[in-house]
Amino acid sequence: MGKHFYVYILASRKHGTLYIGITSNIHRRTWEHKSKVTQSFTARYNVQMLVHFEIFPISAIAREKQLKKWKRAWKIKLIEDKNPEWVDLSRTLI
Repeated sequence: MGKHFYVYILASRKHGTLYIGITSNIHRRTWEHKSKVTQSFTARYNVQMLVHFEIFPISAIAREKQLKKWKRAWKIKLIEDKNPEWVDLSRTLI
């Protein structure tokens, strides 16, 4: 199995503060956000619910940059299209 890349969106709560990131290890990265291992934006604003992620077989940097330029309403629609209740998806990761 080859390496995968993830673009993900975290939220502080439903319609709360959003954070977009990229990683090759979604399990480790969500744990880092939840554990607040660094003094970062997500730690400061308690942004730790994984509400959306996309998987790519190659680098996903272009998609991350694209999402960061989107209007907030577009990001919320993207989340709610697949996760209308804003469930923390990190609980469902295996």
